[in-house]
Amino acid sequence: MDEEKKKHVGVFRYGVIHEFVSGAELSYGEQERLLREKSSRKWAIPYSSRTRISRSCIRSWIKRYQEGNNTLESLYPGSRNDRGTSRAMDGETCLSLISLRKEMPKATLPVLIEAMEERELVSPGIILNPSTVYRFLTSQGLMKRQAVKKDRRKFEAELPNDLWQSDVMHGPKVEVDGRQKKTYLIAIIDDHSRLIPHAEFYFSEALDSYLKCLEDALSKRGLPRKLYVDNGPAFRSNHLEYITASLNISLIHAKPYQPQGKGKIERWFKTIRTSFLPGFKGTTIEDLNECLDLWVNNIYHQKRHGSTGQTPFDRFTAKMECLRQAPANLKDYFRKVARRKVAKDRTIVFRGRIYEVPVALIGKQVELLFHEDSLEEIEIKSDNRSYGIARPVNLHVNCRVKRDENNMSDVIISGKGSDYKGGTLF
Repeated sequence: MDEEKKKHVGVFRYGVIHEFVSGAELSYGEQERLLREKSSRKWAIPYSSRTRISRSCIRSWIKRYQEGNNTLESLYPGSRNDRGTSRAMDGETCLSLISLRKEMPKATLPVLIEAMEERELVSPGIILNPSTVYRFLTSQGLMKRQAVKKDRRKFEAELPNDLWQSDVMHGPKVEVDGRQKKTYLIAIIDDHSRLIPHAEFYFSEALDSYLKCLEDALSKRGLPRKLYVDNGPAFRSNHLEYITASLNISLIHAKPYQPQGKGKIERWFKTIRTSFLPGFKGTTIEDLNECLDLWVNNIYHQKRHGSTGQTPFDRFTAKMECLRQAPANLKDYFRKVARRKVAKDRTIVFRGRIYEVPVALIGKQVELLFHEDSLEEIEIKSDNRSYGIARPVNLHVNCRVKRDENNMSDVIISGKGSDYKGGTLF
């Protein structure tokens, strides 16, 4: 499994165990309830045909994460040595199972399996596993469940930064180079206090805009334990999933066509439409964001909220000891990742530029971690190890570099044997 797939699996596993490792104290009963819930539900497990996760497997992931210093890499999968040991049902057994299910449409899986064995409908050598039978009948559309009414009770996070809600609102048009251009308001609200960690108008609702908003929110208000978002393309990004998991933030997606879970951010957007936008008199996006910042901090944050009975600012700051500070290198967590193969001359080509990397990486696939606005500082990583910052190749200097038997480099200043020891590259 390559590095990208390992990251995908690691992010998924973190999503399963996040309640246990997020720092919140759980009673024994609450832990048991979560284990029962997670081991009984169906999962879309990356790169696996299984849909269930056992209690022991969940516990092993929790232990690995805690013993691995709470790093996402500790949840990466290792190589498997048990492939090919499962036994699938043959065609005759499958047909018999379909026929019996139609005959007994409300029977449970144990009853079905028992009936198959009593009627001798199972081919010799085949063992009916409940999970295998369930997946097969589900694929045939024979395991439909009766609709259950959804629990619509209101909820509120217990502490500040326990849960952030985030969404996008279509904003007004502003003037850009003599033309009108549409804006989008990306906002994040703290569920407990109703404080706005960050809100800003952008010209796009794409991933880059959302990540900019999220980074600003984290730097100002600390790290939430959970981030509740929509199902739009930006929120379903693997990059966003990796960023939040690396920061020990649980990323939760709203269920499609069920906007009730985002009630607080939707209510705030309504306040923006009725209380803020009617009084806006500017013409540019800079005017719009400047006025929004003043309105949020000087009016909205200082006004008593009807549901909590406190101002958002007072309620958020009442329990400052609960807040997790963002790491000093927060910006590094938002870097993009690209992959390149190192050529025999230990160089890589990226965005039309040539970079030089350590000799040990020749012929290997490496990861390039970078910011779009700072391509001069690209970190090189391989097998989760950093090899420092890649150097842009200066072809004029390279023509005067000589190598010794250890492939170390010295720069020749003059052509008369006077060498300047410029130090080794990397």
